[in-house]
Amino acid sequence: MNRAFSRKKDKTWMHTPEALSKHYIPYNAKFLGSTEVEQPKGTEVVRDAVRKLKFARHIKKSEGQKIPKVELQISIYGVKILEPKTKEVQHNCQLHRISFCADDKTDKRIFTFICKDSESNKHLCYVFDSEKCAEEITLTIGQAFDLAYRKFLESGGKDVETRKQIAGLQKRIQDLETENMELKNKVQDLENQLRITQVSTSPAGSVTPKSPSTDIFDMIPFSPISHQSSIPTRNGTQPPPVPSRSTEIKRDLFGAEPFDPFNCGAGDFPPDIQSKLDEMQEGFKMGLTLEGTVFCLDPLDSRC
Repeated sequence: MNRAFSRKKDKTWMHTPEALSKHYIPYNAKFLGSTEVEQPKGTEVVRDAVRKLKFARHIKKSEGQKIPKVELQISIYGVKILEPKTKEVQHNCQLHRISFCADDKTDKRIFTFICKDSESNKHLCYVFDSEKCAEEITLTIGQAFDLAYRKFLESGGKDVETRKQIAGLQKRIQDLETENMELKNKVQDLENQLRITQVSTSPAGSVTPKSPSTDIFDMIPFSPISHQSSIPTRNGTQPPPVPSRSTEIKRDLFGAEPFDPFNCGAGDFPPDIQSKLDEMQEGFKMGLTLEGTVFCLDPLDSRC
């Protein structure tokens, strides 16, 4: 599949791209709750979750409890679930973590989506009663996902794999530099031992010790730092320090910049931001499936 977004039938999007990119689309709904599911996609998966949460709501309703109302704010940055009066954010579902979204084609009210929790990494199914706006909300989430994916690619998301390869090569270079320094020290130790052996086994005055500025082959020892660096010995003298890197590399392996997944430019990223980009890439790669299905399979399920 070339696109990260899929649906069974093509439909016209509900909103302008600017409305979802620069602002958000609000909806009011009743929140039946969320429950853990085993799979990130599937009609049967969400159907079982809806039935489970509806049954729980029936019990609470019989006890006099009302279904809580919430406000949904949908944009390219995710789906926020807020308390309508205080505007307190109860849940913040990022789009690249949403893998499946479906609405009920029978009563036009129930819709649900599956989102991977950012802390536990478990898949949670969220279920809502939307007063006959289920299909519109589902399409709005689909449009937001589509826009977010496109912007992610435009902002450099398609270069994530290249950056990962560069990071691997840089790590390999660092390992090789360390290994090279260790081998240099071993060679120097052997040269020093050889000099000591030659001096101790030769008659007095018959052998002139070699200058410390040359090695056993009368060549100046190689130093990547400078030709004036002192030669390390085994009596506690430390090997020459590794030359310091430039100021930019000191900041980080990649260079830290404020993170906005849709405005990150072509620069490199520090490891924590790189991991977020990797996560977004994997989420968008999995894609979002929109589906119209039937949740209400018996008379009891037709009421919340």
